[in-house]
Amino acid sequence: MFASERKQKIIEILEQTPAVRVAELSELFQVSEVTIRRDLQELEAAGLLKRTHGGAVSMTTASFEPTLTEKEEEHLEEKKAIARAALDLIADGDTLLLDAGSTTLQLARLLKANKKQALTVVTNALNVAWELAFVESIDLILTGGHLRHRTLSSVGPIADNTLLGLYVDKVFLATNSLDVERGLTTPNIYEAQIKQKMVKAGREVIVLADHSKFGRISLGFVCPITAIHRLITDPGAPQEDLARLKERGVEVIVAGRD
Repeated sequence: MFASERKQKIIEILEQTPAVRVAELSELFQVSEVTIRRDLQELEAAGLLKRTHGGAVSMTTASFEPTLTEKEEEHLEEKKAIARAALDLIADGDTLLLDAGSTTLQLARLLKANKKQALTVVTNALNVAWELAFVESIDLILTGGHLRHRTLSSVGPIADNTLLGLYVDKVFLATNSLDVERGLTTPNIYEAQIKQKMVKAGREVIVLADHSKFGRISLGFVCPITAIHRLITDPGAPQEDLARLKERGVEVIVAGRD
């Protein structure tokens, strides 16, 4: 098979599946992994895909943002387990920052049920704020800003400026995409900007990410892996990626592991 035919086949595969791995393509086309990496590099230069560590994702995947309902329904049990593990890290009197996301929403619901803790919670998420609005033991602070209907998150200069004046004990950060080399990314650049402010606002940054977020790259860069302190995920996360995260100084917690 000629190189041009092979690269066309790779594009066709990415039209059917959101991501490909170098090792799998090497076996499929019976060529070396070096050859496949060169193919992916050329296809990325042509704007036809985005490379990730060990593979590539389609450009559609890089810019796609699921709806709030879709996010809540996907991998729900894993997200609940991750939220329970996150709850164990919270101490009475903590100041917290909860990002907008389906897993942070699960954490907010646990905080609502666990009314004994006196906490200060900052959030840019309308649905998170609503869950905590009537919990008397929680001092709730909203960032304000421009509301994105797709995610119910507040973004823009008002939200950014609010976070510039705050410093919290723990930031619980959501993410659409996590790649060990490229860091945390998200499809919307305004979401990326406020997440950048969140990372700077916390003494400890804790990322809540189920296994489906690994090996993906989106449009807006949030931060490198080295900017986070802990990652809470589920047993489906790639073991190779978890090992490489630990090598970079990130504490990894696998929730729901027997």
